[in-house]
Amino acid sequence: MSDKKEKLLEIKELKKHFYITRGLLGRTKSTVYAVDGITLDIYKGETLGLVGESGCGKTTTGRVVIGLDDPTEGRVLYDSQDIQSHKKNDIKKLKKSMQIIFQDPYSSLDPRKTVGSIIEEPMEVHKIGDSLYRKNRAIELMETVGLQPEHLFRYPHEFSGGQRQRIGIARALSTDADFIVCDEPVSALDVSIQSQILNLLVDLQKKMQLTYLFIAHNLGVVRYISDRVAVMYLGKIIELGYTNDIFRNPIHPYTQALLSSVPDPDPRTAKGQQEVILEGEVPNPVNPPSGCRFHPRCRFAQDICSREVPDLLNYHKDKENNHLSACFFSENFIKDEN
Repeated sequence: MSDKKEKLLEIKELKKHFYITRGLLGRTKSTVYAVDGITLDIYKGETLGLVGESGCGKTTTGRVVIGLDDPTEGRVLYDSQDIQSHKKNDIKKLKKSMQIIFQDPYSSLDPRKTVGSIIEEPMEVHKIGDSLYRKNRAIELMETVGLQPEHLFRYPHEFSGGQRQRIGIARALSTDADFIVCDEPVSALDVSIQSQILNLLVDLQKKMQLTYLFIAHNLGVVRYISDRVAVMYLGKIIELGYTNDIFRNPIHPYTQALLSSVPDPDPRTAKGQQEVILEGEVPNPVNPPSGCRFHPRCRFAQDICSREVPDLLNYHKDKENNHLSACFFSENFIKDEN
């Protein structure tokens, strides 16, 4: 990413561990290393896609980034301000600018409240305007996401999954947030509806100058909506780069395996495509492997991979490429596209 872009969010050595306790004294039995030292920059106006297998720590990362969960270690800076070190009132102001769209459009909406109350609630929490302003704002947002104003007085059970997700999007926009975590916002929807929601998110981003952290496991969705992609494996970022670079020339063995599992619709490039079969299961985050966490499943692993942790580095001769990989042998996988 060019230095001309302005950073909106800085994630520095972020860790989130969950402690499993037992006994009356609550002694720690074991630790789940859900997020274990990731560093990322997210730039204003971009969509950063975060992908990986289930259980790799994607959703936990999103929750920590916007303050729903506290980090174990590390820092999250929003517009150069640390969201953990400020006073309570200052943190509340920061969080007004950071919202989330949840994965499940059914469980994320309170069934006892009308749609209008659901959209107005964040504005009430942050003391934005009076009751008339909040009602008018809710009507405006309903129209923005493609719903009718009279829908304000209905309850969530009266809507389809796609409509409910539109309500969730309206709620996320109600505080005039400019950074939104999209936590697999289309994975629970029918394929025909997914494209409508994705196009809505793209249109809203252009109109409102929004910045997205887009969490997903569907690589086709990520390719469509993302400017850059970060690939996550067992709590760590193992590859990061522009979307086209990641999909055309993955330089980490795990990313290669992920992409090989996606059928290529273009017959010119699909011919000769070979699927990379990953052996074994994803290791337990309670007891992650030493060294590179992917090495037990990697067909290229050597002794150094089990002893040392690879840094996320730029292996391209063209350093402006900013295609990073955490693999000791990534330079062997870079294609010469000249």
